[in-house]
Amino acid sequence: MRKLLVCFFCVAAVGANAQDDLNDLLKGSLSDANKLIEGYTAPALKAFGYGLNQGWYNTAKPHKTLGVDLTISVSAVSIPNSDLFFKVNNNQFSNLEVLSVGGVPPDNSGNSNLPTIFGPDTKPTFYIPSTDESFEGPGGIDLKKEIGIQAMPVPIANLGIGLPKGFDLKLRFVPTLQLGDDSEFNLFGIGVMHDVKQYIPGIKNLPFDLSGFVGYTKMKLNVDLNVQSGSNQRAVFESSATTIQGLISKKISVLTFYGGIGYNLANTKIAMLGAYDLDEDGQTDVTDPINLKVDANGLRTTLGMRLKLAVITLHGDYTIQKSNYNTITVGFGINVR
Repeated sequence: MRKLLVCFFCVAAVGANAQDDLNDLLKGSLSDANKLIEGYTAPALKAFGYGLNQGWYNTAKPHKTLGVDLTISVSAVSIPNSDLFFKVNNNQFSNLEVLSVGGVPPDNSGNSNLPTIFGPDTKPTFYIPSTDESFEGPGGIDLKKEIGIQAMPVPIANLGIGLPKGFDLKLRFVPTLQLGDDSEFNLFGIGVMHDVKQYIPGIKNLPFDLSGFVGYTKMKLNVDLNVQSGSNQRAVFESSATTIQGLISKKISVLTFYGGIGYNLANTKIAMLGAYDLDEDGQTDVTDPINLKVDANGLRTTLGMRLKLAVITLHGDYTIQKSNYNTITVGFGINVR
């Protein structure tokens, strides 16, 4: 199951040994499986939603008409310590019990702290009373150990085009790509920035830029599973993110200082679809067993700086977001005003 979940974020193929983990988890019950997978994946779903709303701009000044830029950014969305574990109680399960987490049994009230996908690699052990079976669940990836920081990287590329009357159009687009034999990925995003200072008497001639911005991004990854007997088995990872912001910037020689304040609206879905024959008796046991959605909404504030040398730009910024999913974004671009 761990490989199956990680594939959504690493765009990796699902390993053949996911079959046993999927069988074990779904034998408990669909409601139990959904509770566990939701708790396990929620931090990654939120982080990805926040990450898609990053990297849209590095100035509040729109291009001149037909001016262009191509900017590539990488955002590191921090994962708060509070989301390295999720709490469960054995009383909330219908046909499943937590025996231990890393050898530690639940407390006297039946509570346990299980690792999320970004938690430590400490595997919980579960017990299914109806079948008298036990099995191990997935541990976490432990980002700090694997990549050196407790943050999820989200890369993105934008094309900006200047339009008349102070408008700037920004595009993100990845056509449907085949990733190996069993996966496909696509992404589309559109944003509009508009100079609003021109409409405000008394400040339109002051030496700074002020704009409004709206951006929308949608990403989808489909993976053909074929992890066991059944039909039309596939996994879907889908995220849509919208951000609405007010932007301000000030250029001093080759440096531009910029900031933004606004609101994020994002939701990310993870689903396992198709028919599954868990006991391989020729009969479908479950259909579309997993279908979860996590929202990542809230206020955001960004402060950053851009260095422009001829047509080359380098930028970096820091965004404070809800629930401490704060984000550092760095990037470079080619900019022709």
